[in-house]
Amino acid sequence: MRVLLTGSSGWLGRYLAPLLIETGHEVVGLDVVPGAHTQLLGTVADRAFVHRAMGDNGIEAVIHAGALHKPDIVRYPRQAFIDVNTSGTLNLIEAAVAAGNDRFLFTSTTSLMVRDDVRAGASDAGAWWMDEDFGPLAPRNIYGITKLAAEQACRLVHREHGISIAILRTGRFFPEDDDTHAVPSGENLKANELLNRRLTVEDAAAAHLAALERTPEIGCDTFVLSAPPPFAREEAAELACNARAVIARHFPDAADLYAARGWVLPEAIDRVYDPSRAERRLGWRARTDFAAVLAALRDGSELPFAHDPDYTSPIVAQERESCMC
Repeated sequence: MRVLLTGSSGWLGRYLAPLLIETGHEVVGLDVVPGAHTQLLGTVADRAFVHRAMGDNGIEAVIHAGALHKPDIVRYPRQAFIDVNTSGTLNLIEAAVAAGNDRFLFTSTTSLMVRDDVRAGASDAGAWWMDEDFGPLAPRNIYGITKLAAEQACRLVHREHGISIAILRTGRFFPEDDDTHAVPSGENLKANELLNRRLTVEDAAAAHLAALERTPEIGCDTFVLSAPPPFAREEAAELACNARAVIARHFPDAADLYAARGWVLPEAIDRVYDPSRAERRLGWRARTDFAAVLAALRDGSELPFAHDPDYTSPIVAQERESCMC
């Protein structure tokens, strides 16, 4: 299948494009900056450019993984998020309909589920259990607002034209340090997040491949993507006040393994992302989870996730180079 992949120069794109190629697909990469798997340079906000890209390259399916992200809020005005994240998505899906495509994948974000009260911490009932039915949705920044609007645009086009759509709300998989959490940080924070809100970039890519293959059978659906949490909903209250006790029940040696590394386990967990629908409907389950982290700590092997505090997105790197010139 000939697939148009937006965001092909980005962190997900550099893993997803080779995976698609390995499984027999032809990839036409589209991005605003050059990359190893990018053939088309331009923005999805340019409607004419998008339609030319579709028509000139015989595209049969679209994976829309390109976007302005939360860290871009400090670099771009709100209008840019509307142009790229919302209008750009609409441009792509309407071009896919015009080209007769039968499937469209949209890479969304769990961030749009994080309302102010979720951001503030656990509810009175305990940790928020966040699956695809979680709501009401009230994104707290322009990134989440525009991604939610793009999701709604996808659903509208599905209802009107019948194109099958998978909306993939990915948990965290970025390699750089968190831009808000300082303690714990780095690898310790990423390892902790595999308990409740993170997946590896490799697993994110594999989820997109599974969705590409299964979407025509699905119609239109939304999927939360995260490593499978080891917890049950019944543990939500205890997670919010004594997460270490819950973790110890599931992983009796976790505290000792962490101590040997100089890490700390979370005292409280205020939210849990539930990816079980993706396992049921897409046949996808993240291969890397918290148990894999502990296995690496036990045998001294390499940690099973990427961590690069110096990572810079291609668009930021390009802008810095331009300023230096």
